[in-house]
This record gives sequence, structure tokens and C-alpha cells, in this order.
Amino acid sequence: MELGVFVTIGTFLAGIIMGVPLGWLFLASTALGLAFLGESLSFMAGTFFHSINNYVLMAIAFFVYAGSLISDAGLADRIVRFSNALVGKMRGGLIVVGIVATLFMSALTGSALPCISALIPLLVPRLEKFGYKRSYTTAVLCSSSFLGYLIPPSVPALIYGLVAQQSIAALFLSTVFPGLLLALGYAVLNYFICPRYMTTPEVQEEEQDFGEHMRELGKATWSALPALGAPLVILVGIYGGICTPNEAGAIAVVYTLLVGFFVYRELNLKTLWSATHNTLVTLGMIGLLIAGGTVFTRLLIREGAAQALADAILGMFQNKSLILISMNLFLLLLGMFIDGIPILILAVPLILPLAVQLDMNLIHLGAMIIVNVGLGVVTPPYAISIFVGARLSGVSYGELVKPMMLFLFIVGIPVLLLTTFLPALSCWLPTVLLGARVVGPW
Repeated sequence: MELGVFVTIGTFLAGIIMGVPLGWLFLASTALGLAFLGESLSFMAGTFFHSINNYVLMAIAFFVYAGSLISDAGLADRIVRFSNALVGKMRGGLIVVGIVATLFMSALTGSALPCISALIPLLVPRLEKFGYKRSYTTAVLCSSSFLGYLIPPSVPALIYGLVAQQSIAALFLSTVFPGLLLALGYAVLNYFICPRYMTTPEVQEEEQDFGEHMRELGKATWSALPALGAPLVILVGIYGGICTPNEAGAIAVVYTLLVGFFVYRELNLKTLWSATHNTLVTLGMIGLLIAGGTVFTRLLIREGAAQALADAILGMFQNKSLILISMNLFLLLLGMFIDGIPILILAVPLILPLAVQLDMNLIHLGAMIIVNVGLGVVTPPYAISIFVGARLSGVSYGELVKPMMLFLFIVGIPVLLLTTFLPALSCWLPTVLLGARVVGPW
């Protein structure tokens, strides 16, 4: 590799340490590298344009917009009430309500932050009255937030599909089982550890007989049906061959608007403008990251850095299992310091040559990378969900880290290892529903 490549990588690493915004850092480090290589900057302009001239960005925009509307449209409240009627009566059940609500919210938003932004203000004060420490409730919700990356539709799956040129529908399905395993593992762990995080013995709501419970469940289900209909419309549309992911995202936005304005009647012009503004800002950030990151990684690939990385790892490890573990460690390390979207844009092009040489199924690789990116959301020191959760709940960063590490190491890491070493966990469902031709051999 030439000096310009080392200058590009060195500038990028120095910029991360100094806290330079990543979108601009991608572009600046590439420009400096091209200057040392003595090449024209026209490479940057063409690559920048073609990277964002892609229909997948439309789907990302629509799902981000739908996620921004969820809380203000009243859907989150009904989902919490439904989850409470479903699982709220078991030991630690009110915490499980948050996990189940996150599952349903994930199927509406496709991302992590909208889930906790809607659920923490709803659940944390209420659960505190029932004896649960504010720090614990917030920690569980923050840990559960990356279910938004695993339960379809998923924004990281859209970005991975864009970068790796893989089927979006197959990628959506590839993380369903890892997501359900994660939610189940969280619920089981909570059952055993929740008493130590209570200020008083668990206070249960007034006991109901079976008939009263079923009536309450029926009322909650009826109230939540419009909210629960959104993921159903999206997934049936995509996998029934009725619409593309782009069109499904647009349908999700229209559906949420209709429910918010005319069914629950909690959406108004002020909150609509706020959601629209937030979506435009988020989309601008994502567009800059995708374009800048593509420019950066294309230069590295063109100059042989990706192949050099693949050859170096293959030279160090002859065993496929060790290579997969090293890939996971690399991604987890990135997740400790960089947000999920830049990791996808930066790491996927560098890892693809290695995956091809290992003859690894790229849908399986996508599921593994998306789980890694999700873990990055909850992995200190840079864990965006912890920062947001601390701000929303009024709990300090340090108070959240300890309980979150229990969920990370006892549940999160084992689910990652299962996803890595059991291809069937991510490939079986898309193969059954979409066919082996779409997924490929695994």
C-alpha cells in the first residue's frame, strides 16, 4: 500500500480521537490521502453522488419518519398497555412489559433510539411507584433498545443491503430469531435479578381473576390493534410481494399519520412538524455518513487495503472459527467508539473480501454484523442509548452501566456467538420464505 493510504487511515484515526464529526472526517481524510497519492479529487465527487443516488435511502427516510411519529401519534401508549395486559402479572412482569413493548416498537421504527425515547418517559416513573429502581428500569430499556436493529424493518439491514448489494427482504428476516432470542434471554435474566434492583418488595397491581384478566387483555388488544396493524401491514406487504421496502416505508408513514390524526387523535400539526424536522436532520446526517463513508472506503479498496486486511487475517489464523471471532472483536471494538451507521459503512466493504474468501454466506454475515452493531449501541464508553437513556430518565451514566453489563455479557454476547456460529439461525427463515436462490448456500 502507498503512503497516501497510510495518511488517509492515520488522519481518520486522529480525527476520531479529536472528536471530528465522522461525515466530514471521511471526506477530509480521503481528500488528504488523494493529495498524497497525487490523484484528482474528481473521484470523490463521482463516488459521493452515486452513493446517495440509491432507492434504499428512500426506504430509510420513510422508516425514520414513521419512527419519529410513533410516540406523538399515541401508538406507544397503546402498545405499553397491551404489553402490560399480556405479561405484566408475572414476577418482574412490569420490566418484561418494557421488553415486549420494545419488541413491538421495533417492528414500527426500525431503529433503537425511537424505542427508548418513547418508552422511558412512559414506563420509568410508573415502575418506580411499584418498587423498581429508576436506574434498573432505564438500564433494561436501554439494553432492549437494539431490538430496533434486529426486528424488521431494520435501518441497519437497509444500510448493509445497500453497501453489500444483498436482498433487503432476506436481511430483514435474518435477524428475527436473534432478536427473539435476545428478548427471551432478557426476560429470563430479569426474572432472576430484578429483586436486587427494587427499593421495596415488588408491589403488584390489584389481583384480578381470570375473567377480569381476559377482559382487560381484550380491551387492551382492541385499543392496540391500530398500532399493531402497522408492522403487519409493512411485513405482509413486503413478503406477500405486494410492495417493495420503499413502498412499505411510505405506507408505514401514511398509516401512522392516519392512526395518529383520525383513530387516536393525538397527532397535531405542531408534533407533525417536529417529527418532520427531526427526520430531515437525521436523513441529512445519514446521507452525509453514507456518501462520505463510501468515498473513504472506495479509496481504501481501490488501493488494496481491504485485500491486505483479508490476507493479514488469513495469514494469522488458519481456523475459520478464530477468523470469525477476530471479526467480531474488530466490530465490537469499533462499536465502543463509533456509532452503528458509520461502522456499517466503514467495516462492511473491508470485511467483504475476507467473507468471500471464507465462502461465507453474505446474508449470514449481515446478521452477524447487525447484531454487532446493535451491541455497539449499548457498549461503553460510547453508547448512544446510555447517553439518551440517562438524559431522559435523570439517572447518571455510571448508574446505568453496571446492570447493562449483566444483560450484555449474560445475554447479548451469547446471542452474538450463536448468530456467528449457527448460520441456520439467520438463514433458515429467509430461505423458507424467500427461497434458496435469494439467500444462497449456507
